[in-house]
Amino acid sequence: MSSLSNIGNLMHLYLDEIDPGEGTNAPEFLIKASAHLLNQKGGRNWIPVIVKETGKDKYQVIANSFIYAIAEAAHLDRVWCIITDGSDETVEVTKVLAGEEIPKINLSKASRDEIMAALEYLIEQPGSVLKAVKPAIATNRIDEAPREYWKTLDPILNLKCGITKGKKLDALNQVFYLTPQPMPDTITDTAILQTMTIADLKTIAQKRGITGITKMKKDDLVKALSKP
Repeated sequence: MSSLSNIGNLMHLYLDEIDPGEGTNAPEFLIKASAHLLNQKGGRNWIPVIVKETGKDKYQVIANSFIYAIAEAAHLDRVWCIITDGSDETVEVTKVLAGEEIPKINLSKASRDEIMAALEYLIEQPGSVLKAVKPAIATNRIDEAPREYWKTLDPILNLKCGITKGKKLDALNQVFYLTPQPMPDTITDTAILQTMTIADLKTIAQKRGITGITKMKKDDLVKALSKP
């Protein structure tokens, strides 16, 4: 396996020693046309492939898969690569830096500007299901909600910000993840309680010893919990 001295090094590896890994979904035209250009211009991939070592003289692509596919189509014997430690953290950040994965932000702690930027990114994508969503309104309502306690993105459905159940809500999983804090027992702010799911409201009510919660509707739960 790679010694620590190889990590971060630029190495000229034989193509047949490298497993392409997940590969690339780039159009065949781009791969072949780029391979033709590469052969015409000296056959050196100035942008290296990022690999991890999997065995003696065995490697696997973890990022810049498009470059590997071009080198393969150009029938190069060797390709310039950077060796990494192959850890999950390295693979994740490398794929993001190579533009092969979309980075996600922690919605539990994200700033208003980060939420706005993420929503605008999704809305501006070609054919986006969120085209009709107004980013300023959605951002304000999400930012003001008790998102630090959310276990899923479902509470967004209660914010009436144009994001509905199904494809619109699912699209948010591309840019957000959650690290929820334990639900406190003493939330009394009606505005905050209204943004919570019935399940979360019942959990809080149970902790506070409120009886008859199984038959309560959301408005009843909010009213009961808003009392100090």
